[in-house]
Amino acid sequence: MTPRLAVLAVGMASAVGLEAPACCAAIRARIDGFQETRFGLAGGGQLVGAPVPLPEPWRGVPRLARLVAGPIRECLAAERLEAAGVPLLLCLAEPDRPGRPVALEAELREELEVALGGPLHAASRFVAHGRVAAASAVRHASELLAAGTAERVLVAGVDSYLLGPTVAALGGRGRLLTPTNSDGFVPGEAAAALLLGPPGPAPLGILAAGFGVEPAPIESGEPLRAEGLTTAFRQALAAAGITMAGVGWRIGTMSGEQYWFKEHDLAVARLLRGRHAPVDLWHPADGIGETGAASLAVCLVLAFEAARKGWAPGDPVLVAASNDDGRRAALLVAAGGGGR
Repeated sequence: MTPRLAVLAVGMASAVGLEAPACCAAIRARIDGFQETRFGLAGGGQLVGAPVPLPEPWRGVPRLARLVAGPIRECLAAERLEAAGVPLLLCLAEPDRPGRPVALEAELREELEVALGGPLHAASRFVAHGRVAAASAVRHASELLAAGTAERVLVAGVDSYLLGPTVAALGGRGRLLTPTNSDGFVPGEAAAALLLGPPGPAPLGILAAGFGVEPAPIESGEPLRAEGLTTAFRQALAAAGITMAGVGWRIGTMSGEQYWFKEHDLAVARLLRGRHAPVDLWHPADGIGETGAASLAVCLVLAFEAARKGWAPGDPVLVAASNDDGRRAALLVAAGGGGR
């Protein structure tokens, strides 16, 4: 539960840019990448989404590979590393996500090796846990570093909701934001990557992780008490030795639906004690849409850039992620290299 890692470099591609500094500057300025897509609505008009402006019109798995290859190269370039020399923990959508390609892992590995110009490290693996995947990947990265398997580990996430079957399934369940449904999200796509190392000098350090399971996930119809996210928060805070009142700001993967904001507020309220100052809550989906398995990595990239450039509204940062299936995760990160 206490990874204690340094974040040495980051990369990102989203609807508002193809490199981490540009993406984070746009998110900070509240610029969005929303536009009409090729998907039509039943009542007329086009669905609004947040596509990434890639230079070529790739589709399907080849598009996902090119999406994430850029952020990975951005990280590797910071220390002049080769992809074959650094284990890659790649976060993907859950196996039961509507529209997910059947053989995603096998096809993506092949396409990614083409995009990166060589084979992946032997210790590379896929983490198909959706929005919470990056937290699981961070935990595994700490194990690889502690075991001496590698001196650096890449954690990356890539996902797209702009797939025909995905749009059809989630639209049919009333999950998408449309002119007739205000309680929905804008489907997006993104990729983000982080180069991790042992505790030491760095713009950002990962101090602790926490995990939980929500017994009343979205669409369950059960009363929400935020038990899963509260557990994740409590674990991360306890491992780092601070209380909720000591958190400087928060970032979350929530993406438009009221459920996620209610859950976050309930979890925070259950852990706050006494008087406390207001704390900023950022949710990058406001500008880049719902990005699924990339969203937690996106939050960490934003925290990194905020710490590196000195515009973070506080310190440390509590980062929260919630899955449709009930899995919850939290990461506590702070300026510096994780050596607190």
